[in-house]
Amino acid sequence: MILRTSKIALLAAVALFFTLVVFNNTTDYNSNYQFVRHVLMMDSTFPGNRGMWRALNPAWIHTVFYWSIIATEAAITILSWWGVLTLVRALRAPQPEFQHAKITGIAALTLGCLLWSVAFLSIGGEWFLMWQSKTWNGQDAAFRMFTVLGITLIYLAAAEPEV
Repeated sequence: MILRTSKIALLAAVALFFTLVVFNNTTDYNSNYQFVRHVLMMDSTFPGNRGMWRALNPAWIHTVFYWSIIATEAAITILSWWGVLTLVRALRAPQPEFQHAKITGIAALTLGCLLWSVAFLSIGGEWFLMWQSKTWNGQDAAFRMFTVLGITLIYLAAAEPEV
């Protein structure tokens, strides 16, 4: 029972984290919007780099990117809390039922890993050369989040022994 409870608690911690992320990104919209804007404009990358042709300067593109990030974070939030509720309902169920109840949580964690890996590490970090910026470099935070979510995903997906 302790393994099941710990998996539920860790998924709830992820759900809480994303709840706060969505709250912060909507109530203090401009702070992280500026991050997205500067990454897309590539205005703090190395001077004279040959990748500047990739820069996106129209404000509407920055808004679309930012809202797509917030929408994905909101989806992760909803899926995570739904996964927690599903697992709590299956807490005392037989092992196959509990394993099946993990599907929504696994989907939430997978979507979270994809957000941090694709949007931040790949697109932001490599395509828009975020790694070159001293001010607008979120790669360490993205890697940290990808790692936390990935470890939680592996742990949640692992089957518990039948007792």
